[in-house]
Amino acid sequence: MAITFHGAAGTVTGSKHLLELTRTDGSTARVLLDCGMFQGEALANSNGKDRNRRFGFDPESIDAVVLSHAHIDHSGLLPRLVAEGFRGPIWSTPATRDLCAIMLEDSARIQEYDFTDAVRRAEKRGKAVPTEGPLYTVADVQPTMARFQTTDYNERLAILPGVELTYSDAGHILGSAAVHLSIDDGERSLRLSFTGDVGRYVDRLLPPPAPFPQADAIICESTYGDRDHADIAEAEEELLRHVTEVCVNRRGRLIIPAFSIGKTQEILYTLNALSNAGRLPRIPVFVDSPLAISATDIVRRHAALFRPEVREELHRDPDLFSFPGVSFVRESEQSKRLNGSKEPCIIISASGMMEAGRVRHHLLHALPNADNAVLAVGFCAPGTLGHELLNGARAVRIFGEHVPVNAEVLRMEFYSAHGDRKELLHYLECQDPARVRTLYLVHGEDGPRTALAGSFKERGFKNVQLPKLRERFEL
Repeated sequence: MAITFHGAAGTVTGSKHLLELTRTDGSTARVLLDCGMFQGEALANSNGKDRNRRFGFDPESIDAVVLSHAHIDHSGLLPRLVAEGFRGPIWSTPATRDLCAIMLEDSARIQEYDFTDAVRRAEKRGKAVPTEGPLYTVADVQPTMARFQTTDYNERLAILPGVELTYSDAGHILGSAAVHLSIDDGERSLRLSFTGDVGRYVDRLLPPPAPFPQADAIICESTYGDRDHADIAEAEEELLRHVTEVCVNRRGRLIIPAFSIGKTQEILYTLNALSNAGRLPRIPVFVDSPLAISATDIVRRHAALFRPEVREELHRDPDLFSFPGVSFVRESEQSKRLNGSKEPCIIISASGMMEAGRVRHHLLHALPNADNAVLAVGFCAPGTLGHELLNGARAVRIFGEHVPVNAEVLRMEFYSAHGDRKELLHYLECQDPARVRTLYLVHGEDGPRTALAGSFKERGFKNVQLPKLRERFEL
């Protein structure tokens, strides 16, 4: 038995971990945990080549994919995997499948647009036209979705001879799961747990991450392994302060780049609560992301996954994500009209790291004006536009244009869907450290995961590894 880390090793994106099993009868099994896209600085290797174009393994040799959740850094290369010959099942929760159906199609459209745009720019400048096409196209998505098979939390099932899968609720986004594999090669058995992305114990919509049975080896995320988040109880008040200062006092625009799944719904939930309490200023709110609108519809359909107290709220307020003054913008012409308006408003738009989507158009128009503000509410990987702004860039390039940054850049970590240092440590309190042979820390920059490794060692986890990209370990 062996595990090789093909992504999210020393970086946050590109989650891909390959489990290999050789049975005593000589037969083999290869299970891929996640198939995520590299983003930001992690996108290029040391030779400047796009890491998303080379898997480092033969897709045809993979017997099954087990998906933790729908975010693109965990699911985004599934269509390319299928296009290159993968023919096995893709396991997920039902909500993850539903979200992937819209996420992957949106990603495909972005790939197609980026390629067409790169060709246009090259031709305009008289440079060589890119020879490699999009990573995948919309036509690749349907065959990918046809391979999905679903199972609910806490159901144990055999996905391959000698490999049994159980999901537990990871509390990160709707349908997110920690993966638990019981593996038997005919001579010995092993229980491997992969946390996926661990959510918050104080998430307003979703239940906390669920404890899980004792594991022999654990692959654990470490995004915020070196810090603790502020008290989420203050989130509502701080968001209200930002809305009042920017939109009421300065008559400016508050741009909130937000992931389509999770962040958008939580912000809408908070604004809805403020509106119900009569505290939200009469400022127009626009959700300008077709993907986020579709995702919100899916979230509504899976309300059974909400916290019990949130499900109770639905009896009093049947739509927790809509309130007077909010508009959902699907058509591009309406989005363009928003950029032409100077009226104060709140615009919630994807993508959260500001690398794609309509939010870049809003930033192009909003950043030069000091009355406006950009409110970052989630993690922005190094190499992304969001990371540049959060690190004090005084000018950025958007669509090839030089854009001065005069707008205020704000940050709220209350809305992070990733557990902080204390929460990650608490999450593994369900384990006896003496019985965990190896703890692998992934999905984090080296600083946070080194700090988290020290914290786990203090709690009795003796063998804590920080895998490098493509590094292989015997289990």
